[in-house]
Amino acid sequence: MTTQDTTRRDFLKAVSTVAAAAALAPTALAQDPAPKKLGIKLGLDNFAVRDMKWKAPQLIDYAAQLKTDSLFITDFGPFEKTDDAYLGDLRKMAADKGLQIQLGSWSICPTSKAWRKDPRWNTAEEHLALGIRMAKALGSPVFRVVLGNEQDRKTEGGINARIADTVKVLKSQRSLAIDSGVKIAMENHAGDMHSTELVRLIEDAGRDFVGANLDSGNACWTLEDPLQSLENLGRYALTTSLRDSAIWEYEDGAKVQWTAMGEGHIDLKKYFARFAELCPGVPVHIETISGFSKPFPYLKADFWKPYSTIPVADFAKFVALAKKGKPFTTVKNPEGKDRTETNQLSQRAEIERSIKYCQQVLGLGLKG
Repeated sequence: MTTQDTTRRDFLKAVSTVAAAAALAPTALAQDPAPKKLGIKLGLDNFAVRDMKWKAPQLIDYAAQLKTDSLFITDFGPFEKTDDAYLGDLRKMAADKGLQIQLGSWSICPTSKAWRKDPRWNTAEEHLALGIRMAKALGSPVFRVVLGNEQDRKTEGGINARIADTVKVLKSQRSLAIDSGVKIAMENHAGDMHSTELVRLIEDAGRDFVGANLDSGNACWTLEDPLQSLENLGRYALTTSLRDSAIWEYEDGAKVQWTAMGEGHIDLKKYFARFAELCPGVPVHIETISGFSKPFPYLKADFWKPYSTIPVADFAKFVALAKKGKPFTTVKNPEGKDRTETNQLSQRAEIERSIKYCQQVLGLGLKG
């Protein structure tokens, strides 16, 4: 027996333990066998399989294998070139398999803790302009970007200052975006902006070319019930990066752990019924990320300064959700096994059962 066989066996044994625990969750897999089709496109966010290190053609093949309608490539890593001819070839390759590619990248806020220069750009404005051009060549109607992460709430001027800096960058490329037919999808990312703050950013920048990349998991990192975040952001949504979440109380507040679809504590049937009403024509991209829980010690006084702008009513709904949750079991890397290989197995298993759950239980997707 090879090391790879042993790793796979140990991993699948661990996964079966978690699946058994997940069966106790409110969104367990035992659901109606033939759900009503919601007419919503279903896709894959490539970050879900990040440790595979696949290039764009491999991602296209994988998305087609999973019978998805869309492929959201949310960073430039999978692209070997950025010229229009190369990107046009990828567009055709995807179209031939019944897929549309949507494009994304990372921070465009020059004062964010997450901002990074790159050999392809020196400024945030150049980063945004490059993404708009690439999106147009790929046939992507959107270009996803982010402000930063939760550390930006603790910077000089707080999140409001970072929002203002991001709006300036967005407005600098308004004409290019409109002329290209590409809208900018700002994500509520890694605890940077509450949904109400993202709404303000979009309105300040201009709804004619800026909207939201709705991320249900990240909503939990700004102490939001994902259903309330959907209510706040749904009419601004251009695209999505979604996952389920487990939320439960502990002695200092609550913990959040992202999960495969149907294995957390979110009422996904209710979520997507409302999604269909608020976000017509917007694709659902699944971005599974797991393996850790994040504590939010909101019962400690020193926690609140960076979060003073969060609406009390929205926070109360998050607390109510946490009170109903139970601790989630995490799959650990088998001792002595290669972490990368375990991650690859875990990520593929999680996204594949999530896509299947979305298709067979929630009625998402146009294929199959």
